[in-house]
Amino acid sequence: MTETTQRRNTTAGTGKQDGGTAPPEARGSTAVADVVVAKIAGMAAREIPEIHNLGGGMSRAFGAVRQRVPGGGSGVTQGVKVEVGERQAAVDLDVVVEYGAAIADTAADVRTNVINAVERMTGLEVVEVNIAVDDVHLPDEEEEEGESGQEQRRVT
Repeated sequence: MTETTQRRNTTAGTGKQDGGTAPPEARGSTAVADVVVAKIAGMAAREIPEIHNLGGGMSRAFGAVRQRVPGGGSGVTQGVKVEVGERQAAVDLDVVVEYGAAIADTAADVRTNVINAVERMTGLEVVEVNIAVDDVHLPDEEEEEGESGQEQRRVT
């Protein structure tokens, strides 16, 4: 869970470290938690317009319940599993794709966006992004967590 970078602070053209001290990576380490990588990957996957949602059917159902519970969280990591090592990370995504989208192209877009976001924000090398397409969202399907949770009935 440690991240090292290749950036070095050098004085202009001399190649010497600032102040003659050790490079920053030699003065400590940075640990990136799994949940951080999972959140970044989840947000990056959701940025692709053809992705309707993340997670399988049961995962989405539990996520809908969790969102209604105060302090339950937003479910950004729903459908995201990660393994983070010292310098590398692997990501597994369960996605629901919009009907009509080219699944192979959408998966490639998601993979590229997740790799770029995780590597840019954490400095970790993403060795793989595995994508499982669990469902296709049809335009006429109701949103499970949307309409049923929006309407509240009063008993008089």
